[in-house]
Amino acid sequence: MPRPDINRSGEMEVFARVVELGGFSPAARSLRMTPSAVSKLMARLEARLGVRLIIRSTRKLQLTEEGATFHAGALRVLADLDEAERSVAAGQIPRGRLRVNSNVPFGRLYLLPLAPRFMAAHPGVQLDITITDQVIDLMDERADVAIRVGPMRPSQLVARKLGAAAMAIVASPDYLARHPAPRSIADLAWHDLITFNFARHCDEWPFCLDGKRLFVPAHGRVTVGDGESARQLALNGQGLARLSLFHIGHDIAAGRLVPVLEDFNPGDVEEINAVYVGHGGRLPARVRAFIDFLVETVDLTAPPVTAEPSPA
Repeated sequence: MPRPDINRSGEMEVFARVVELGGFSPAARSLRMTPSAVSKLMARLEARLGVRLIIRSTRKLQLTEEGATFHAGALRVLADLDEAERSVAAGQIPRGRLRVNSNVPFGRLYLLPLAPRFMAAHPGVQLDITITDQVIDLMDERADVAIRVGPMRPSQLVARKLGAAAMAIVASPDYLARHPAPRSIADLAWHDLITFNFARHCDEWPFCLDGKRLFVPAHGRVTVGDGESARQLALNGQGLARLSLFHIGHDIAAGRLVPVLEDFNPGDVEEINAVYVGHGGRLPARVRAFIDFLVETVDLTAPPVTAEPSPA
């Protein structure tokens, strides 16, 4: 058990500042300490923990594996301390920087159009939004909330369901004018398929035939790393794409994309969840307010907040 005279939060703050600024001297200047004081504090911290946290060279500073683990934990502790102080002082008013990570389709069609409403309702919050189809580690990326599409794997993250959307295979009218629409699953062999290249993607498309579910290998001349790229290629007549209706429903309604092989659609859906680190039940007010806002406002059965125009 640590001695009462050890200021562990102070040590964490100095350590986090050293990592953030990349050295003892800049950290010392920002904290109004001397470089030697910072160096001694870091040496005491490593001695107390019994591990090496930082490897120093003449050019740069590098975290050890133990240092990276301690850094992630220190950031969480400092964030909780900061939020606790702010919450007490402000009466649980949401405030501070909120880091949100979203996949491309949801981010462009729902998150960005809805952001002004959230900001207007919570003027004390600063939104930091990253839109990417790469699955991130919330702790490594210091994200507060992430939007995940598809089945959730077991983890320590907490998930709030925002909705679910059916899937469909679609193509543009221009493509179908040049390539007759497939009438059977076997007809896929004569079509260009737009597929995905990220690691967590399954290279098969599911179908239902005679009441039985089957999977057909999906290979195409073009592979992409995100759903929005697949949508754009389908709109531009490149081939068939299999996408969520929350992403392309407005295109179908406008006639820009046409569903095919609906008689063989297995009826599967993609769940969309907002995930976050539970913090042992101590959820920052800004995170709770944002997730509650998404649950209340996002309607995947309705057209997106801002429908995009047809590409030129």
